[in-house]
Amino acid sequence: MRKRIYPLKRHDKKLKIKTGIKQMQPGSDKSLKKVFEKIGKPEDNQFVPDPFQIQAIKAIMKSDCLVTAPTGSGKTWIAEQVAQKVIQKKGKVWYATPLKALTNSIHAQFSQLFGKKNVGILTGDIKENPDAAIVIGTTEILRNQLYDAMYTGENLTCDLIILDEAHFLGDEQRGVVWEEIMIYLPVRIPLLLLSATIGNPFQITKWLESIRGKRCIVIENHDRPVPLFPLFMHPSGTLFPLMELFVEDKKQKLYKKVFKFTNAKNRPSLGHAGKLPPFGDILNILDRYHLLPAIFFLKSRADCDQAIKLCNSNLLSKNPKKKDALHLKIHELVSGNPHLANHKQRSFLEQTATASHHSGHLPAWKVVVETLMAKGLLDAMFATSTVAAGVNFPARSVVVLNSDRFNGVEFMGLTPSEFQQMTGRAGRRGMDNIGFAIVLPGKFMDLNYVAKLINSPPLDIESQITINFSMVLNLLLSHNPDQIKLLLEKSFASHMILSGKKKGKKARKRFGTDLELLWIDFLEHMDFLIDEQFVTKQGILTEDGIWASKLRIDAPLLVAQGIRKDLLPQNDPALLACIIGSFVNEKEFNDDPLYSQALPKKLKDVFLDARQGLKPFA
Repeated sequence: MRKRIYPLKRHDKKLKIKTGIKQMQPGSDKSLKKVFEKIGKPEDNQFVPDPFQIQAIKAIMKSDCLVTAPTGSGKTWIAEQVAQKVIQKKGKVWYATPLKALTNSIHAQFSQLFGKKNVGILTGDIKENPDAAIVIGTTEILRNQLYDAMYTGENLTCDLIILDEAHFLGDEQRGVVWEEIMIYLPVRIPLLLLSATIGNPFQITKWLESIRGKRCIVIENHDRPVPLFPLFMHPSGTLFPLMELFVEDKKQKLYKKVFKFTNAKNRPSLGHAGKLPPFGDILNILDRYHLLPAIFFLKSRADCDQAIKLCNSNLLSKNPKKKDALHLKIHELVSGNPHLANHKQRSFLEQTATASHHSGHLPAWKVVVETLMAKGLLDAMFATSTVAAGVNFPARSVVVLNSDRFNGVEFMGLTPSEFQQMTGRAGRRGMDNIGFAIVLPGKFMDLNYVAKLINSPPLDIESQITINFSMVLNLLLSHNPDQIKLLLEKSFASHMILSGKKKGKKARKRFGTDLELLWIDFLEHMDFLIDEQFVTKQGILTEDGIWASKLRIDAPLLVAQGIRKDLLPQNDPALLACIIGSFVNEKEFNDDPLYSQALPKKLKDVFLDARQGLKPFA
């Protein structure tokens, strides 16, 4: 697990949200005059492909290919061109993304480009046109289809796999899914990986070549299509450069006035614990210097929902034409759907041209917000880090309020890759001459740490393969334990050891032990499944094991046992949906345990009974 870089303490108690900040006044450091003069649209905004894009298209026609380039540099355009070539030959394309929001965005983009009848979508929420020439879906769905293909012996009907945001291979929570896909994918299907900048692309391609037996070409690009300028917003409302403008070496330092601010005693803050910044004032300042639209990255879903309540109608009232266009588009998007038409945040959307975007919203509502942002009708979007991971609606500016993020377990300092993902949303190709990353001060913002992130090279990707019950059940559908051991030996971690990339005797010994522990972990999971009669002693799934393997959810074994032991509601669909929802792994740092919340007695009783009955499995 990534070590904490600096101490950050959070409050366990929920705090009432308020601002308590004096009104901010627009101001800017004189050194920014020439920078702000660059704001505007490029004179010649006609799209011309970059050399790396052309090289990538040529490469995937003859081999696997890994494209690594900054966020927003045009990797999706490569996918569009390659997909066009495949379907022209009557082939099929599977485009996998790590997130539903990104899947929705790519689906809308490809549907407009190729026609709705030629594009399908598969997520946990939506299943439309699954037999289309191009299918857009989440990586988990693709992994599950590979499980099914190995079980039935049928070929995966596909002529190209595109894995977008391929740097997720190194994600602690999700990386195992990416690694599984690369291991299970039939060699006959070409693989196109689209990744943000990473530190070890050639190690990844060497691994892929070793397990797939075919060449994998690396195409690298390190240049942002739109230059990025970091800014610091003082609590007074004055904007400063975040970093020194002119330095002889490559490593920049904090701007002298910003450095002075960080070392001041009792310095003012925009974000004390329990208080959100005055976003209405902040938007007025950004508008004054033509820095909108902006994406604000906040720490939690609750903060995103509260942020829009702190905005006002000042900006929208100054632009009647935009206001009319916004209202017309909203009406078009929500008509015919009462859940959208009566959404509690619709009034904020119409009055302030701002929106909240996170995984807690209805999928259809997120599509509304994403469409409005992509159309340029919103001034600001308040989002969790989900939006950073490749959703295709960049803004002129991004605003970062915290130098850490909650990973589902604890708060950790942002990695260089995570920070680059966020700031990569700033600056729209063909629409902006320059993009801005604006840092706001606060209790959980370490400006010196952010300066290090700006100067840091991308990190190496490391194997995140781990064993879970869903993996064990699904592999035992089509393999015996000896075959599974050979599959696990194809992991990226195994390749790094065998190729000597883990330098030093101690390092190789440690990683060798890790591989042994991986197999031991698999056997322990299998033994538990044998004890619970999901698997026979010969390593074959029982009838219960077969249907349990089809539960492609966060906690399949808990749900399976709940069904077997009649611990889940059988005659109340709404109650069943509530209980199943408690198994979803989307924890936020300030979430209270479900049993401690004010729930209807009937729901609480069923939940506590299920919790008690499933204790041995938890």
